Amino acid sequence: MNVVLTGFRGTGKTESGRLLARLLDVPFYDTDALVEEEAGATVHEIFEQEGEEGFRAREKRAIAGLPRGPGVFATGGGAVIDPENVEHLRRGRTVVLLNADESTIEKRIQHSTRPALTRMGLRAEIHALMESRRDVYLAAADYCIDTSARSANEVAIGIKRLLAEGVTKESGRREALRAFAGSGIHQSEAAELATMVKALSENPVLRFYGIAGYPSLHSRSPPLFRRLFSYFDINAYYTRFHDPALTRILGTARDLDVRGLSVTIPFKQEIMGHLDRMDAHCRAIGACNTVLFCGGEAHGYNTDWLGIRDPLASLRGSRAVVLGAGGAAAAAAYALRALEMEVTLLNRTVERAEALAERFGCYHGSLRDFGSIRPDVVVNATPVGMESDTASPLKKSDLAPGMTVFDLVYTPPETPLIRIARSAGCTAITGKEMFIRQARAQFRQFTGIDAPLEMIREFLG
Repeated sequence: MNVVLTGFRGTGKTESGRLLARLLDVPFYDTDALVEEEAGATVHEIFEQEGEEGFRAREKRAIAGLPRGPGVFATGGGAVIDPENVEHLRRGRTVVLLNADESTIEKRIQHSTRPALTRMGLRAEIHALMESRRDVYLAAADYCIDTSARSANEVAIGIKRLLAEGVTKESGRREALRAFAGSGIHQSEAAELATMVKALSENPVLRFYGIAGYPSLHSRSPPLFRRLFSYFDINAYYTRFHDPALTRILGTARDLDVRGLSVTIPFKQEIMGHLDRMDAHCRAIGACNTVLFCGGEAHGYNTDWLGIRDPLASLRGSRAVVLGAGGAAAAAAYALRALEMEVTLLNRTVERAEALAERFGCYHGSLRDFGSIRPDVVVNATPVGMESDTASPLKKSDLAPGMTVFDLVYTPPETPLIRIARSAGCTAITGKEMFIRQARAQFRQFTGIDAPLEMIREFLG
């Protein structure tokens, strides 16, 4: 067994970890203890002499040097803020996040000698740090366990049972396999998935992820994420949830205790009604493309806007046009406004463009208005040009040399609009670039690990 316990101070990592190690008959390693041993000083003394920065550097070395063999490893919540630490911790290990409510944590640590990290009072510090760290905690974990009303012994016994039995039931696995078999996914994918589901009897902590959409058969996410999971030695499998009904997808996800979903057309708005929490970007855009399930809750995020913002970062302050007024257009408007661009939304139905423009402080108009704007940046947020559509939302005569044209459609790799833009002397950015960057952000949300952009490009081919 190889398991990591992480979480905020006072959640029981050290005490539960020691007990769990005894139950599993494996060594126990506490990164704070390793830091103290290497420094020849207590954590309190290290903070006084070297500050938090010095402590984190020592902690990072301790995590990088952890043995690869079986063991129970306890590490502080601050450690998983660093993606490099998370990569070291996650390779070949199951990560369990221990949670507790704020009042319980306050009672448990109020007499601790551990130095404060802020100048706030204890309760205010606990609240502020837990709020700021929630998303990175969730990303770094495979499982979440609330320790508020449980003794360390109960927590250790529960984790031992989790590692030995998992949480899925045989009946749920059968239902999930029936759903996949009738979903229309390729026979070879269905067969491979069936093998992975059946392997749960021997590998009960295998985590499942997938793309939820209809259609989703064209998506390149499954092979990409499988390669990423394999490269980083994460015990996970990524598949397709291909069904016209989101409620059926979520039912199958519950049967398999799915850890995360990439959400695509047509569910990015509908999924928001099934979330317990969502990030500020999700709320502002009005769409969710990433869901994490942990501890009985569903957490929603939006990484689409990052896939649009980052390739255009050097064009901050430009004049931009977004074609469309749907979910992709909302993400585009949000991303471009974050770059301080003057944005005009153009759509066939002007009323939809107007409603979206009001939300983001943009101008609006019809597609016929494009010629009078002469933008620096054009973002196609419509499905026009998606395989097997051979149309383009703009003509070559609409474009001018020096414009940057970003087509969010990524199948086919070169859309009709991208061909026209290149022939007109524009800088063309394909939808693949958006996909790469949003996938990178999504993988970090799924795992806490920063995968290099070039790695994702290579894996996509």
